[in-house]
Amino acid sequence: MQLTRLPSPRLRPFVRLMWASAPAGEPVERPGAREHVLPTGGMHLVFRLGGPPLRLFRNGADADGFTVSHAMVGGARSAFFVRDVSIQTHSVGVMLHPGAARALLGAPEGALAECHTPLDALWGADAGFALEQLQGAASLERQLAILEALLSARLAARAMHGLHPAVAQALASLSSADDDGQAVAIRELVKQSGYSHRRFIELFRGMTGIAPKQYTRMLRFDRVLGQFVLDPARPWVELALEAGYSDQAHFNREFLAIAGMSPQAYRRAAPASSRHVQI
Repeated sequence: MQLTRLPSPRLRPFVRLMWASAPAGEPVERPGAREHVLPTGGMHLVFRLGGPPLRLFRNGADADGFTVSHAMVGGARSAFFVRDVSIQTHSVGVMLHPGAARALLGAPEGALAECHTPLDALWGADAGFALEQLQGAASLERQLAILEALLSARLAARAMHGLHPAVAQALASLSSADDDGQAVAIRELVKQSGYSHRRFIELFRGMTGIAPKQYTRMLRFDRVLGQFVLDPARPWVELALEAGYSDQAHFNREFLAIAGMSPQAYRRAAPASSRHVQI
């Protein structure tokens, strides 16, 4: 079972989407099961309300892995990560907009990128208090309401930090171009910003967690996955060219680097959720 909804208007500049999920019946155990989690280009705040803490693997050869926490922040990533899915879990979380980390988490996106961070390293004892409140909620709707209240309270307790104007302008340009299937050169974004190339990259990375070039890769990859979900039978080469890849070889290299598998392997896996691929 899964429930998703938009946050309250006050949180919408910071939170893109709220979600809660739980197994439909008794949790199913699948010893040794793992999955590739593909990047979204954004940050996630997640609370596991049942089952073991999140367990990750450094690479495909890592047999032991390492645990993170029951409450954690998944920073913006430019490639997949591998997690343990040997038992179904009950969880609730949010997808964050660029620039939300300082206001809601107390740390810049750049410091949280490309990794998972235990929430108590950012919130201290408040992380455990939040987890207890969410675990005591009787329904997915109630869990989302509690999480929304917790995040709203953190906004009220802190000075709000919005996006730097230069980064907001760049993100708007990238989003508009992506809707039209066009690419925007980084040099054009730098020119629009009025800053030096180096300073613009610093500002962008500080607000999103990843560099502009990586962010545009995520947008292009996301466009391909979105079209694939709509029509899984379409040839990869058509999807790749439509999304702006120069040729299929270029697309294959990018897909492997981001997803950790070839497009053909992804199609064979037929994931029920486009970004969660069991391996």
